[in-house]
Amino acid sequence: DFIVSLCLDLPSDINCYVLNCSAFYTSKYGYKMCLRVYLNGDGVGRGTHMSLFFVIMRGNYDSLLKWPFKQKVTLMLMDQTNREHVIDAFRPDISSSSFQRPVSEMNIASGCPLFCPLNKLDSKNNYSREDCIFIKAIVDLTDL
Repeated sequence: DFIVSLCLDLPSDINCYVLNCSAFYTSKYGYKMCLRVYLNGDGVGRGTHMSLFFVIMRGNYDSLLKWPFKQKVTLMLMDQTNREHVIDAFRPDISSSSFQRPVSEMNIASGCPLFCPLNKLDSKNNYSREDCIFIKAIVDLTDL
């Protein structure tokens, strides 16, 4: 498995804010990807949920990789005290353009518009400490 953990500094106004995380590779010659976080939700989650998306990006080693991308992805919002993490996992729909070899800088994002209810984030300070949240992405590298 490949694991990336990110600390995101939260803005004071989350109403229409999107955080684009820095790009990362799943391995030295792996897939290039990034995460996109909508703090006040996107699409069906707007105003009710934090939305979390995964984006396949055009990378330096795409010609070496298997396409479409079909690895299981697990997304986590880390609970910074009680280990009650918010977790969602999915297997890519290999017919979706989101998981084909990128022809532009980045593919269309795919993920969880209803990732975490906003009231769950507000009810405790377990997920946000000193205006920072931790997001973890785990990419299953089995069969690569």
